Amino acid sequence: MEIPVVDIGGWWSTPADRTEVGRQVDAAAREFGFFQIVGHRLPPERVDALVEASNEFFAQPLDVKQQCTPADPAINRGYAARGTEALSYSIGRDAPPDLFEAFNIGEDDVDYGDPFYAAQRDGAFTPNIWPSWECDLRSALVGYFDAARQVALTLTEIFAVALGLPDGWFGPFVDRSTTTMRSIRYERRAGEDDPLPGQQRMGAHTDYGIVTVLWAEPVAGLQIVGPDGSWIDVIPAEGALVINLGDLTAQWTNDQWRSTVHRVVPPMGDGRGPAVRRSAAFFLDGNWDARIECLPTCCSVDDPPRYPPVLAGEHLVSKLMGPRLLRPSVATDTAGDRGR
Repeated sequence: MEIPVVDIGGWWSTPADRTEVGRQVDAAAREFGFFQIVGHRLPPERVDALVEASNEFFAQPLDVKQQCTPADPAINRGYAARGTEALSYSIGRDAPPDLFEAFNIGEDDVDYGDPFYAAQRDGAFTPNIWPSWECDLRSALVGYFDAARQVALTLTEIFAVALGLPDGWFGPFVDRSTTTMRSIRYERRAGEDDPLPGQQRMGAHTDYGIVTVLWAEPVAGLQIVGPDGSWIDVIPAEGALVINLGDLTAQWTNDQWRSTVHRVVPPMGDGRGPAVRRSAAFFLDGNWDARIECLPTCCSVDDPPRYPPVLAGEHLVSKLMGPRLLRPSVATDTAGDRGR
């Protein structure tokens, strides 16, 4: 079983093509909650710059990289060392620490003169943390971030068509969205110890917000829980981006669109040779003050809303803190028994 590949190039063509793109996205969102897209217009040179600059950063000694570690785990910026998070806690499940390291950024040019952003100056819109040494990390990551954000916003426009909503319906929920990107590196070094029982490169979890745009190398490791409850391998097609829906979208649609449990597993083999996997995940999580409640078109007397209304920002913080404090998150869980 494979997740669908949707060519969204027709979105910029005729009304009939836009409708067909929406139909394909709707089908994929209902069955898998994951799909790949081509025709997305994200420049490949932005990916190349991201990979090169991230490689240079992650190659630094640990004590050098840790100069970019935030002082508070609630700050979703800067360097996260391997073993400092366990994402399965975000869906209330105990797990050993995950085997990835990451560099996290948000919006890099924030107008703190605007009260909306100033109110989250030390939270959702806190300044990015950049290396003090000369390097290309900032320009490369910000360049990719801006391109991935445009892809994510285009997808919300497609979502409106797919769900039979007015054009631009999601705009007021995402025009000042909390946005985060993680450049992620999974590396098994030659001769290192085997993973602990149940330990993953990234533990089973759902994403927290509206939509995730993922660039990843065509390397095995990413798995999702399929419609039949089994784990499905996802290896990106050439030039494709992997898209998945988050908890807020599942709550909006009353689970008609899936927020799918996924994980990244350790590499197969004898476990002794080196193995690297690189990716970059962009998260569009909605405006901090956006109230998310079931769409009227996605519930009925026979299928009432499954989740109470929630503010996007509060949900995000509740989800983030569980994995970082290594304790179950208290936020609304859309995973149920999937991925256990």
